[in-house]
Amino acid sequence: MIDQPDNASFRDPAGFVYRSGGVVYRQINAVYASDYEALVTSGLYDHLTTKGWLVRHDDVETQSGAWRTIRPEPIPYISYPWEWCLSQLRDAALLTLDIMQASLARGLVLKDASAFNVQFVGSRPVFIDTLSFERYTDGAPWIAYRQFCQHFLAPLALMAHRDVRLRRLQGAFIDGLPLDLVSRLLPRGTWLKPGLVTHIHLHARTQTRHQADGRSRTVVRPTIAKHLLVAMIDGLRRTVSGLRMRVGATEWGDYYSETNYTPEAMAAKEHLVAAMVDAIAPPGGMVHDLGANTGRFSRIIAESGRRVVAHDVDELAVERHYRRNCTDGVDRPLPLLLDLTNPSPAAGWASRERTSAIERMAGHTVVALALVHHLAISNNVPLPQLAQFFATLAPQLVIEFVPKDDSQVRVLLATRPDIFPDYHVEGFERAFMALFQIERRESVTGTSRVMYAMTRRGDGT
Repeated sequence: MIDQPDNASFRDPAGFVYRSGGVVYRQINAVYASDYEALVTSGLYDHLTTKGWLVRHDDVETQSGAWRTIRPEPIPYISYPWEWCLSQLRDAALLTLDIMQASLARGLVLKDASAFNVQFVGSRPVFIDTLSFERYTDGAPWIAYRQFCQHFLAPLALMAHRDVRLRRLQGAFIDGLPLDLVSRLLPRGTWLKPGLVTHIHLHARTQTRHQADGRSRTVVRPTIAKHLLVAMIDGLRRTVSGLRMRVGATEWGDYYSETNYTPEAMAAKEHLVAAMVDAIAPPGGMVHDLGANTGRFSRIIAESGRRVVAHDVDELAVERHYRRNCTDGVDRPLPLLLDLTNPSPAAGWASRERTSAIERMAGHTVVALALVHHLAISNNVPLPQLAQFFATLAPQLVIEFVPKDDSQVRVLLATRPDIFPDYHVEGFERAFMALFQIERRESVTGTSRVMYAMTRRGDGT
């Protein structure tokens, strides 16, 4: 019994994803039977799942109207490409190319190369679309080549050669960035880079030149020998691998190295945060760390076995967090980019195909350390509005209040008038106690900051 078809899974005639009893299933239609059997009998499914590249699934009782029904392993948190740092998008692109190469070696090919086919389990990219494989036809071009360039290579090139903030264009063009637009936005120096010339600049010109092909009575289908297709994939891999973030100073990318905490105060805060989360958060549940910076506290929270999604607005901080997790083999915190003053909206078909960040975060424990002053003072959000915002998200909340005498707040107020008469501990508690029950209140050792563990009123408290 299908309770809830997934709003993002309706375009592919091969099948779709749905929920039943809170569990995710995928229906496979008869039209895809031959390709699915090739995926399994070729050994490709076993190869990809053994390497951790493709999400595993179990065969379950086939539902009425389906050729087969499978139950994929659940993905803890769904994120979108415009929420990834450059290295995450690059790793997702390289995974897609790895899977394409492995598929060709076994007589199959990827028919889809959408960035939405990849999700992150902590710091590990995983391909989630089991129905993206089809049998390879000798001489056939890679049908998903344009999609790969638009979803992966184009935004990576802009982020690496122009500005990392241009990742946000992916939210406006969810079917992929137009290559002609990207070609015009890239600096002239990229015409000296063979991979970008071939796959972006000349590719864009070819698209423009063939726009009228669909109206022609005779359409000539291109062909490409398999060894040339393999060479093209290798070329794409080299081009993607060379696209890296130009690391420079950002506002909060070096926050922990510039903090006013003494080592003793930092150790005390780490212990306090862990104890507060353990006291109010469901065991094994998910925690959203808002304003996580480079993930220092996200890692500590994750040590208890909880899934942690570490959100921050700073491009460099998220990049550093992700790279450090990969280097250290830490797979629990999932670093993501999020601007709380303008979070990812619902998008796509009927504004339901891609879910808003607020909807995806809601219902889980939230940790907000050294964040309130940025929202209240830098962005003029009144404390009652902040309390209401957190109440829409969090049944459980661990939050830090940073008063005006703290050096970080003095920096924010140094170049603007103090128009915040209610920004003090009493005003903070008054605003939040209207919606939350304060379970624990502790001063942070060696500072004037105060930490709170709260539970939302109306949730059995």
